[in-house]
Amino acid sequence: MEILNPTQLSRDVGLKTLEKALRVSESRTALAIGIPKETAADERRVSLAPGGVSVLVANGHRVIVEAGAGAGARFEDREYADAGAEIVPTAEQLHRDAACLVRVAPPSVEETALLHEGQLLISAVHLGTAKAAFFEQLIRKGVTGIGFEFLQSRDGSFPLVRMMHEITGAVAVQVAAHYLERTQGGPGVLLGGVSGIPPATVVILGAGLIGEYAARTALGYGAQVLVMDDDLSALRRIENALDRRVITAMANTQYLHTALQSADVLIGAALVEGDRAPCWVTEPMVASMKEGAVIVDAVIDQGGCVSTSRATTHSDPVYRAHGVLHYAVPNMPSCVARTASYALSNVLVPYLLQIGDAGGLAGALWNHVTLRNGTYLYKRHVTKKALSNLFGLPYRDIDMLMASRI
Repeated sequence: MEILNPTQLSRDVGLKTLEKALRVSESRTALAIGIPKETAADERRVSLAPGGVSVLVANGHRVIVEAGAGAGARFEDREYADAGAEIVPTAEQLHRDAACLVRVAPPSVEETALLHEGQLLISAVHLGTAKAAFFEQLIRKGVTGIGFEFLQSRDGSFPLVRMMHEITGAVAVQVAAHYLERTQGGPGVLLGGVSGIPPATVVILGAGLIGEYAARTALGYGAQVLVMDDDLSALRRIENALDRRVITAMANTQYLHTALQSADVLIGAALVEGDRAPCWVTEPMVASMKEGAVIVDAVIDQGGCVSTSRATTHSDPVYRAHGVLHYAVPNMPSCVARTASYALSNVLVPYLLQIGDAGGLAGALWNHVTLRNGTYLYKRHVTKKALSNLFGLPYRDIDMLMASRI
């Protein structure tokens, strides 16, 4: 048997380039991707940043941007033009020219009227405020819908929701600290305390991503943090993730009553992915809280987890109920629109590339489970059981629709 000489091996193998030809899909197609200007109240985010646009254009796709679409996130039209996008003056022209619309908030009634047969709509759905009429109109128009909330990877994670949840958790604590100030109507409490003065108590409902990042931020402020959930394994996970620096408790009625009576801040982060948020806090529980305490319902876009919560806006964000200040803005990441827009772009661009590389949406649905999971309207049918149950709409399994080739 021949003995390999290490020097010869290095010369013959290690120094050779081992490249091979890259197979380019023959079915690849160029997409016409539209980025509209957001019209939802106080929505400052944009779905794709100029850097993401440049990647799409470099891969042969056409990107159409409505003038002023990035202004809320401090992106100028010039930056999009430099990245290779076409700037159009009106929403009507954008909707006419784009086969795929990528937006942050779901379209308004007026914008829905601009959609046409065969278009692909990628956006948030906002289950907490959605109406059956919205889905019925999209079905009549033959629009395919992919929802941010439904994009689920094979490992069970929700990539786009995860990014927004990380931001939401951090912003929730920043907001709470602000409204604890006396000038904002709060009791004048410093979240982290100072030497000789105990910190504020922050109670977080939900040990998911929003809860985890809220806890990380609150700990960074120096607050005392209690995380509650009805899932013991989730509490174990967050204890391990935060090195047991938080107190955890099961979210049963007894513990909730006790915790809320001592809370300076309540962060509502209880969430069921792809469904409405569970309502854990009753009105009597809110009434038992301290005068001037702050509630930030960070899942109000999914219906909220506090019974006294109602959706507010960035321009009018708070109200009082039972002496407790409530903040319940559905699009909290819009506070940090530039960071949030970069985060959206980082997640969405690979999906758009996958659709183009697969020759269109039909091929991408066959090849990419995340896109298939994210689709809630396909071939004039609702393909999400949760939506069917919430709004009484007929349901069809997307795998069956694809296989039947209707």
